[in-house]
Parts: sequence; C-alpha cells; structure tokens
Amino acid sequence: MGIVVDGHIKRLQDEDIQSNVLEIIGSNIQSTYITCPADPAATLGIKLPFLVIIVKNLKKYFTFEIQVLDDKNVRRRFRASNFQAVTRVKPYICTMPLRMDEGWNQIQFNLVDFTKRAYGTNYVETLRVQVHANCRLRRIYFSDRLYSEEELPPEFKLYLPMQSRLVLLCFLDKVSPCAFHHAEIMKMLWEEGIGSTRVGCFYLYMYYV
Repeated sequence: MGIVVDGHIKRLQDEDIQSNVLEIIGSNIQSTYITCPADPAATLGIKLPFLVIIVKNLKKYFTFEIQVLDDKNVRRRFRASNFQAVTRVKPYICTMPLRMDEGWNQIQFNLVDFTKRAYGTNYVETLRVQVHANCRLRRIYFSDRLYSEEELPPEFKLYLPMQSRLVLLCFLDKVSPCAFHHAEIMKMLWEEGIGSTRVGCFYLYMYYV
C-alpha cells in the first residue's frame, strides 16, 4: 500500500540501469511511503533473517523502517535514516544512521544481529516493512545467508556500468554480517493506482527457485 501527501509514488524507467523501478518522492518523508502488508492488522510473518534493499540515492532525506517480533513476544522497530548521526536505542525502537554512496546501493540488514545488539533478545520474524521518501527502489527481498553475486537470479542483480555500491548498516560502531540467498526470496512487485492519496501499491511475494 502506498500513502502520498505532497509527493508521488510512481513506476518509471531508471536511466542508469535501464529497468523499471519504483520512485517515492515527497516533501515530508513521514507522510509519503509504501508499507507491506497493506492491512494494518496483518503481518508478514517472514522468518528469514536478512533484509536486502536495492535502492537509489536521490541525495534527499530518506528513511525506512522494519518491525520485528522477538522471543519475548514484543514488537520492536528499526529505523534507518540518512539524516541521523548516531544510533539511539529505546525500549521499542532503535534509530540509526544510514550512509549511502551516490547512485544505486545495496542495503543489507542482519535482523538477528541487530535484534540481539539493540534489545538483548532473539529475532523471531519480520512483521512489517515500510519505505519512505525519497528514493528509487529496484528490489526488496529477504534471504537466509550470504551467497555470491553469481549465484543470485538475474532479476535480483543490478546491471550497471560499474558495480553497485554495498551498504552495510552499522550498529554500535561494528559492521554486521550480511547475507544473500535465492532458495527462498521475497520479491517486490508494484502497480500504479488511481487517485491522489493512493497512487502506488507495494507487494511482496514468496519466490522459490
């Protein structure tokens, strides 16, 4: 589901990768975003421990948020933003800085490691993913461990003149391990809608190779 206030969510072709992407633009990052599942009462229930986001840096404010469930049956949130300078941990939310290079980046998020470091608990599953303005999205998927670029399916690669940048989210001044896998992957699809407040939809489907 997409929510838009003073901005847009639309599908277009990116000139760098010559592929369709989803562009999320808004003057207020908090009021322009895509979220999955669309139903506020529903959850994803994804137990795979790594989240991978292929995203383009538009040199504007950008943030995304992940909601997880831990073994204490508590819902916790992680929010990464390119305008934040330090990591802050509160009982139910951990906010952290996100540094991206120019152009396309691969953000890899180790959910098991971050849950343990931030809250001292064990990751159980991901409940929700929410991506805010301002960015272009090529792909979002979950994975179980690290695989080489050559072992990924073609639709999960970026074909760039230069190799895409890899972003490792850091927590407490340490770099977390990352992962890829294509045995069980979340696929992102989208379609354009109609109307001023709901012009894009965000879908995640299970993908089996």
